[in-house]
Amino acid sequence: MTRFYGKIEAAGAILLALIWISPLVYAFWAAFHSTSDAVNFNLFSPWTLENFRVAWDGAPWIRYFLNTFMLVTVVLIGQFILTTLAGFSFAKLDFPGKDFVFILVLMQLFILPEVLIVENYAMVSRLGLFDSILGVGMPYMASAFGIFLMRQSFKSVPIELHEAAQVEGCGIFGILWKVYVPLARPTYIAYALVSVSTHWNNFLWPLIVTNSPDTRPLTVGLSIFAAPENGVDISIISAATIMSVAPLLVAFLLFQRHFVQAFLRAGIK
Repeated sequence: MTRFYGKIEAAGAILLALIWISPLVYAFWAAFHSTSDAVNFNLFSPWTLENFRVAWDGAPWIRYFLNTFMLVTVVLIGQFILTTLAGFSFAKLDFPGKDFVFILVLMQLFILPEVLIVENYAMVSRLGLFDSILGVGMPYMASAFGIFLMRQSFKSVPIELHEAAQVEGCGIFGILWKVYVPLARPTYIAYALVSVSTHWNNFLWPLIVTNSPDTRPLTVGLSIFAAPENGVDISIISAATIMSVAPLLVAFLLFQRHFVQAFLRAGIK
């Protein structure tokens, strides 16, 4: 009976995997075929790269890729700095109201980012960062999930290492940099993977706060490229979609072992 249920679970997992990946498989198929062949599922139709040429000529993709790369880099650097300092403070330092403040931080996990769009928009406008890469990334730099993750990682570091560094004359920041940060490297890798994939695919907030191709990321550029007033061609739109997600797919295929190991070592379930 156990073996029977195991087979059912395996079959269910395979079915869910096929359902999940089917849109991507179809997009890949459509990107390399003409519109009529893609819609009619003509399996023996010739493959072509013409859709990619047309899609590439239809929008400033290099600018969009550069904007997206700068966005995820700026956000990740800001998150690393803030989550490291906050996580270390909650894990190893004592200050009045620490538990209460940490509860307030965790409450952010229950608030959808979309709820704060109006306040974030007002803040970015007051700071003069509207339609800028920094304005897109700033609201996401203080990550409650990242603070919680770093706190848990730093709490697992033996106190003997902390005390040994103090004996050697290290100050508080020296201890953080030389002891805690190196030992939390798997956590940093796991969190970086989550952060980069999240902000690479983020759409609603960048759509609101950007107005020009000089600051638009890939997701916003793709939505404008695929707008109905520009004409809907499923093959060309699929080609543009494949170009947009290709860097993440390639990175995952190249580093999938590190991806899984980092999550397991970081304790993310």
